[in-house]
Amino acid sequence: QSLTFLDCPGSIEFLQDALNVLPGVDAAIVVCEPEGAKLQMLQPYLKRLADLKIPHFLFVNKIDKAGGSLRALLTNLQEQSGTPLLLRQIPIWENNAVTGFVDLALERAYVYRPHAASEIVEISDKDREKEARFQMLEKLSEYDEHLMEELLSDVEPAKEEIFADLAKELADGVIVPVLIGSAEGDNGIRRLLKAIRHDVPGVSAAAKRLGLEATNGDAVVQILKTYHSSHGGKLSLARVLSGTLKDGALLRRRDGSDARVGGMFALKGEAQTKLSEAPAGETVALGRLEGVATGETLATGKTKLPKVEIEHLVPVYRLAIEAADRKDEVKLTAAIGKLREEDPSLIFDQNAELQEMALVGQGEIHLKVAVEKLSSKYGLKLKVHPPRMPYKETIRKGVQQHGRHKRQSGGHGQFGDVHLDIRPLPRGSGFVFEDKIKGGVVPRQFIPSVEKGVVDYLHRGPLGFPVVDVAVALTDGSYHTVDSSDAAFQTAARIAMSDGMPNCAPVLLESIMHVRIHVPSDATAKVNAVVSGRRGQLMGFDARPGWKGWDTVEAQMPLAELSDLIIDLRSLTQGVGTYEMSFDHLAELTGKLADQVVAASASRAA
Repeated sequence: QSLTFLDCPGSIEFLQDALNVLPGVDAAIVVCEPEGAKLQMLQPYLKRLADLKIPHFLFVNKIDKAGGSLRALLTNLQEQSGTPLLLRQIPIWENNAVTGFVDLALERAYVYRPHAASEIVEISDKDREKEARFQMLEKLSEYDEHLMEELLSDVEPAKEEIFADLAKELADGVIVPVLIGSAEGDNGIRRLLKAIRHDVPGVSAAAKRLGLEATNGDAVVQILKTYHSSHGGKLSLARVLSGTLKDGALLRRRDGSDARVGGMFALKGEAQTKLSEAPAGETVALGRLEGVATGETLATGKTKLPKVEIEHLVPVYRLAIEAADRKDEVKLTAAIGKLREEDPSLIFDQNAELQEMALVGQGEIHLKVAVEKLSSKYGLKLKVHPPRMPYKETIRKGVQQHGRHKRQSGGHGQFGDVHLDIRPLPRGSGFVFEDKIKGGVVPRQFIPSVEKGVVDYLHRGPLGFPVVDVAVALTDGSYHTVDSSDAAFQTAARIAMSDGMPNCAPVLLESIMHVRIHVPSDATAKVNAVVSGRRGQLMGFDARPGWKGWDTVEAQMPLAELSDLIIDLRSLTQGVGTYEMSFDHLAELTGKLADQVVAASASRAA
């Protein structure tokens, strides 16, 4: 039996990689180290595995370097898992070091041998083994009445029954088996592989979990990941969930469109082996599936394809990016498109107002890796910097302003004359233009020209930012039957606005966001201090629904203070804290901070 392992990064910043592949796997192995300070990092993974009903093991690595009680470690681990943990092995200690383990199901002891099969030895502490084994069987008996009756009657259950229970409870998602070892020395790995081979349900269980019912022997595949190589084009990593997939097969998407397999390969690291077909259960790379994205399900026949829901993480870190050479801008946009196919958690934002391109992702390291890929893989020289903030401005008082544009240069001249009443509006009102002309002093056809000139000015007010919450009324004016034109009245309106707005007590506005911060409860007090230190207003906190031992802190915070918030949250929470935000309102920004923002804007415009 061959096994395919998909190695997903352990950093929370690359969690999306795991979320993309989980729908198509039979089981997962969560690897951790016996260090209490690092265990908090497990919960985002264990929670999602439980929610998705994916069978999973917990493998405690570096057990040879462990200190202290495994039971205490298991208690700490259980705090991170909503599913009961089941200890399958206990360590053998010698001179304060772990030198092997006892398999509680087999009742067999093994001593580690570096990079070789463990050696079977006698169980030295039989009382400890029997106690641990009984606790394991007692936990299993909660799901098997026959086993419970045997334990109550002091009847030794058959090993076949125990292994059947272990496999069933794993498949049902009611237990998480815990195994121990040290990957560096290849210790405990063979027992882990045997547990996977015996206990993990087959690919049909994964297909059923997705709601897939293949018909007529159709081949059905789930796209787990997308690659763009610098020489071989696009490859789609796919799990065959049913039937047999043949090279060159025509695959149907959920929307009814087709994609033909342009080459099929087995992957082992970077090595590729060409295949002519792949049966259910195999994971293969499919060539040239243009337009097909990670997370899609496709079939060769008329099988009804389920919509596989994949969680897409909310982006939390932003970085402005530009090509060092302007002629590379098109190349940069194309390269980012390929990068986003490989990593859907990356967002590419082109902000016309700020005239800025930005990458948005899961954190500082996530975006650093993305930028390095753009440089090394696509040969791009890049400039990156913190993003600019989308400040706005408004006015505190109104004025009446006259604007006249008159030019004579031979032939037809230019003439436009307007009187504008400029006044502030309540926050959130936007822009209002009013036509108060009487007696036709400004002809009807030029009224839209005046409005267009006003709107054109409002894109950049006296402080250098877009103007909001302003009403402008056209109250009077004059025209010339020959020299007046659309352009002349636009210019007259801009002159009136340019002369009048600086006298309206302009004030800077910043975006205030409603922020929901999710952290383990032991970090909540520290987060409150972070909110206050970033000019935020704490609104309250409560237990995070569905997340044992987590809180959600709600606050209102300036957008300008959120650009590196995730770095603080991650440092306070062993890397697992996160947040989401939505726009709440605009608020005045005054004092030294406002002066710095306006000065920076003027410097850019110079």
